Amino acid sequence: MRLNELLQHLPPGKIAIAYSGGLDSSALLHLAVATGRELHAFHIHHGLSPNADAWEAHCRAECERLGVKYASRRVTLSDRSENSARKARYAALGALCTEHGVEHLLTAHHLDDQAETILLQLLRGSGVAGLSGMDASNHAAGLLGTASVLLVRPLLQASRAQLEEYVREHGIAHIEDESNADLRYARNALRHEIMPKLAAAYPGYQERFARSARHAQAAQRLLTEQAAEDLQSCLAGAAGATSASDVEASLDMAKVRALSADRIANLLRHWFTERGIRLPSSNWLAEMQEQALTARDDANLKVTHPDCDVRRHRDRLYLVPRRPEADAEQEEVFRWDGEASIDFPHFGGTLHIEPAELGLDPAWLRQQMLTIAFRSGGARLKPARNRPTRTLKQHYQTLGIPAWERERMPMVSIPGHTLYAGGIGMDCRKLSSDGDLRLVFRWEAK
Repeated sequence: MRLNELLQHLPPGKIAIAYSGGLDSSALLHLAVATGRELHAFHIHHGLSPNADAWEAHCRAECERLGVKYASRRVTLSDRSENSARKARYAALGALCTEHGVEHLLTAHHLDDQAETILLQLLRGSGVAGLSGMDASNHAAGLLGTASVLLVRPLLQASRAQLEEYVREHGIAHIEDESNADLRYARNALRHEIMPKLAAAYPGYQERFARSARHAQAAQRLLTEQAAEDLQSCLAGAAGATSASDVEASLDMAKVRALSADRIANLLRHWFTERGIRLPSSNWLAEMQEQALTARDDANLKVTHPDCDVRRHRDRLYLVPRRPEADAEQEEVFRWDGEASIDFPHFGGTLHIEPAELGLDPAWLRQQMLTIAFRSGGARLKPARNRPTRTLKQHYQTLGIPAWERERMPMVSIPGHTLYAGGIGMDCRKLSSDGDLRLVFRWEAK
């Protein structure tokens, strides 16, 4: 296939080129200009090279010459690693797409890049998803910071040799990044030392790698379809949930156990992806899977992931956002002075004071020295006249509130008496229906 044919079927909408000024992106820019489409070119200045300013000036001048709308962005890296530069580059590209209303971002990845990617993933011990290589197009919200931009790789069927020939034939000026010769970077080591030997021993191996990647992509699509079906069937039913979000957030472990070990692992990876959580290593996932399936019913299971905690409660599995540990000793003394709500940042929420037919006398409440604190071991509460006084722990157990949620629910007290407990409600012994206005508390977590 001729290079100019690769860009004949670009999707409609605003298009931008990720333009570094190197050979590959320079070829892509000129090929895109030849389509007659309105283009943007986005350049990211990492500041890693002493030549970075000159590269930016070259890119700007070339776009002015070609009549392409140009924008650049400087980024500051947390370190000088290849991964840090990649993340910063894509985040900046995503921001530029958003600012300019661009719907499609074109990158110059080609057939040799695909082969390098597959080799790197193989050396890392990746599974089917990794060995699928790069898609011709995909939404990369995690990299770009937006789900509204489609990342398009129109040159995946073209070899580096074809691009080099195109640039040479058309006299296209481009820069040479000296870091591309640095063998400390894994991709460069493959490109300069391994892949030439592969090409000598197995001519045309890039096309065969690409074919294998397409097989892996088909297999991954089947795995994703199976995982989606399993996830739908294993989501905890509404009958056992305490809220609508609770249904979506937990898995029914009885249903999960009915699956094979491989399907469970596939399901869990898909669940993490659907929740926007970074995929864990295979070893971590296997350990978590073992604990989730075999822990005792009364065990307070907690497996820590950088993005969340994996918890189990009443044979349902939850992915719980990571939060600072609640300080059981923390308390705050306050008075109510007629406010409709009071923020308590140290407790992670707001206490609302609302009118009710059965509630606290406002005049009495103004006179009290109130304390808000996290649950203490001996705290007790009587929710209604016809119900017994029980510990907060017993109430939470009856209500089916998981242990990790109880830790974040404060109680409001006066000396010697609990007035209110988050997740349970008011203690009835100070409530009355006499008078025009009565008040109750309601806790809202942030």
